[in-house]
Amino acid sequence: MSEAASLLRRRTRAAHDLRAVVHGAKALAASGVRSCEQAARAAEAYAQTVRLGLVACLGDDDAPRPAPRPTPDAPVDVLVFGSDQGLVGQFNEAVAAAVVDAIGGWSRPARLWVVGRRVHQRLVDAGLSPADPLPTPVMVSAITPLIGQALAALDAPETQPPLSALHVFHHRPGPGALPAPVERRVLPLDGAWRAAVRATPWPTRAAPETLGDRSATLQALAAEYLFVTLFAACADSLASENASRLAAMQRAERNIDERLERLERAARRLRQSTVDAELFDLLAGFEAATDDPRGGPNRTDPAPAGGALGGSPDDPDAARAGRAREPPPGPRAAVASAR
Repeated sequence: MSEAASLLRRRTRAAHDLRAVVHGAKALAASGVRSCEQAARAAEAYAQTVRLGLVACLGDDDAPRPAPRPTPDAPVDVLVFGSDQGLVGQFNEAVAAAVVDAIGGWSRPARLWVVGRRVHQRLVDAGLSPADPLPTPVMVSAITPLIGQALAALDAPETQPPLSALHVFHHRPGPGALPAPVERRVLPLDGAWRAAVRATPWPTRAAPETLGDRSATLQALAAEYLFVTLFAACADSLASENASRLAAMQRAERNIDERLERLERAARRLRQSTVDAELFDLLAGFEAATDDPRGGPNRTDPAPAGGALGGSPDDPDAARAGRAREPPPGPRAAVASAR
C-alpha cells in the first residue's frame, strides 16, 4: 500500500508541475496573439494609406507601370511562413499541404523561400526543394528585420532570373475558429492589380493630386506596398501560430485536469482500502481476544477457590468483591434476614 501511495503522490506532483508549465505557455501564447493582432491591424492601416497613394498615382490611364510583366516561362517565387517551434498542432502541415496543392496546378516552375525550420522540413518531405529557411521572429519588433532579409534573398543578384512573380502562403486567424492557410498573389503588379487599386474609393470629394515625379512616387509606393504586404502576412502568421499554440495548450490543460481527477479518485480509493484493511485487522484482533479461553468473557473454567475472583477465602477484599458481584437478595430473603 505504501509503495502504491508513494507512486500516486509522485504522479500527482508531476501532473501539477506539468500543468504549471502548460499554464505559463498558454499565458505567453495569449499575449503573443494580442500583440501580433495589434501589429496586423497597424499594418492594415498603413497598407490603406499606401493604397490611397497608389490610387492618386494610378488615377489616370496614362500612369506609368510600376513593374514589367513577367515572361511566361519565368519561375514563380513562393514565400511560405511557418514556425520554428512545436506545440502548434497541424499548423505547419496545413500550410505545407496548401503549397503543394497550389504548385501542382501551375504550369510554371516555382522557387520556394521559407520562414521556419519546421515547415521547411515538411516541404522537403513532400519532395520539394526550398531554399535555406529564415528564422521565425519571436516578437513583433523582429518582423521588420525578417522582411528585410526575405526581400534581400528574393532580389539577390545571384537569383536568376530576377524576381517577377511572388505568391505568399501563410495562416490567417479567423473569428471563433482555428487559423487556416491562405494564398496571396503579391507580384506582378499587372493590369489586374492596377484595376483593383483604382477601384479603392477615395475618402473625400476632392480629387487626389501628386507632386513631383509620378514615376518615382509610384516606384516608392510599390516598394512600400510590397513591404507592408509581407509584414502583414508575417504578423498574421505569428498571430495564427500563437492561436494554434493556445488551442494546443488548452487541450493539454484539459487532459492534465482529467488525469489529475483520475489520480485523485485512485488516491481516494487507495486511502479507503487502507482504512478498510485497518478496520478489518482491528475487528479480527478483537474477535480473537474475545474468543481467547485464557481471559475472554466466554471462558468456561470453574471458578478458583476463594470466590468468583479467586484469592484466599480469608482475603477480605476478595470477599467484598464477591459479595459485590452477587445478585441482590429477593424480597423473601430480605424479610427473613430482618427477622
